Amino acid sequence: MPDSAQPYDVIVIGGGVNGAGVARDAAGRGARVLLIEQGDLAQGTSSASTKLIHGGLRYLEHYEFGLVREALKEREVLWSIAPHIIWPLRFVLPHRPGLRPRWLLRLGLFLYDHIGGRKKLPATRSIDLLRHEAGEPLQSQYRHGFEYSDGWVDDARLVVLNARDAAKRGAKVRTHMRAEMLRCEDGLWIVEASGDNDRSYRFTGKSVVNAAGPAVLDLLKRADAEPDHRMRLVRGSHIVVRRLFAHAYAYFFQLPDGRIFFAIPYERDFTLIGTTDLDHDGPLGEVKASDEEIAYLCEGASQYFREPITPADVVWTYSGVRPLIEDGSGRPEAATRGYRIDVDMDEGAPLLTIYGGKITSYRHVAEHAVDELSDHLEAVSVRRWTATEPLPGGDFPTNGAAALKADIKLAHPFLPAATVDRIVKAYGTEARAWLGKAEGWDDLGGEITHGLSAAEVGWLVTHEWARTTDDILWRRSKLGLHFNADEVAKLTAHLTEYPR
Repeated sequence: MPDSAQPYDVIVIGGGVNGAGVARDAAGRGARVLLIEQGDLAQGTSSASTKLIHGGLRYLEHYEFGLVREALKEREVLWSIAPHIIWPLRFVLPHRPGLRPRWLLRLGLFLYDHIGGRKKLPATRSIDLLRHEAGEPLQSQYRHGFEYSDGWVDDARLVVLNARDAAKRGAKVRTHMRAEMLRCEDGLWIVEASGDNDRSYRFTGKSVVNAAGPAVLDLLKRADAEPDHRMRLVRGSHIVVRRLFAHAYAYFFQLPDGRIFFAIPYERDFTLIGTTDLDHDGPLGEVKASDEEIAYLCEGASQYFREPITPADVVWTYSGVRPLIEDGSGRPEAATRGYRIDVDMDEGAPLLTIYGGKITSYRHVAEHAVDELSDHLEAVSVRRWTATEPLPGGDFPTNGAAALKADIKLAHPFLPAATVDRIVKAYGTEARAWLGKAEGWDDLGGEITHGLSAAEVGWLVTHEWARTTDDILWRRSKLGLHFNADEVAKLTAHLTEYPR
């Protein structure tokens, strides 16, 4: 069935961070935009990151100075437009005798502080781990270290908020919609798609953006187009354990095999440990941490913390496949995290493909992509705007989260402090839209459990394209860490009240 008689200016295929970013940018420049995603928004790689807005300190070793500089410049830009889902995080990097020397670590951190235009984030400093609070949970052999700045992001919500802003600016967002075939006719792209309702759809557009992430080459095949780059699919796995430390610092650890990994405070009661880097050759629909990866991360963490971590301590794992450009690197962790954008013209209609990239650079990638489209489409303005306009709910100062929490707590004193904290970090000022004037749980339709109300679920279904318990518990939030089987069943039953 046709979607519309009038062609779209831009059809974006892929509902990850790059696709949502392009949809937002293009819609804000006046284009008529359609975003289609075969599953839920951020269902793949974009919800399986290490949750960091960072330059990538380790990429300096691979001489990726341009990549690091670009990402470092984006840190404070993204923080300023989304201070509810992005905030500063101080990292502790212990020096480990026998690995990278202290002078080399200090030199790398000096470059990290100075090549990216850091303004608000505090600079690196040397620390004595025998006196610093971050040294307390570490083994006594770690005496010296460094403390430096990077940022934290709720990656899946970053995607959803970009899609929400795109929709507010006129874009159509269609989830659970698979692009089956693409072809060009009379200067327009025809996209044949199928929905999960067993219906077929036909969309027409003046351009197509291939933002399919790990499936980027597969989508090109469906368009009968030749790829401009070879891709390397690299699996990154993470584990989550009960909280290993009470302070707010994160850790950057080195291992004897040359790799690094992080240990990060996570969802108040947990610690996130990751990531691995392994070439992935299996299906993209079922990406899971192997027993070997789980053991590797546990063993690595046990080399640093006083209390050993075992696979039995792991309460949750997640994995994602990073689509990296094949650059001939021998080891997966050395493959570039840079991106490429290529435009192929078929009968005058652009097919723009995004290869690679990292979540920190998504806004810049999207801006670059839409700039390219503006060269071919009159409907797409050349005006850049996304660096200064806040994402939904992010219209408050970078230092204003505490005041917003206090306001919401004052207006809704029945909400527990932990729930207020979660709500502000997820919705920012938009929380007021569904909290309304509620004076108790009954005014929110009742509490389902763990501070999740019927009103919040309704917002997620009607405004954020959530359909299933997984959408709500693992992408729109991480409440799945707290829900037991009976509570999941209760939420599932509640969702049946909403029409598809």
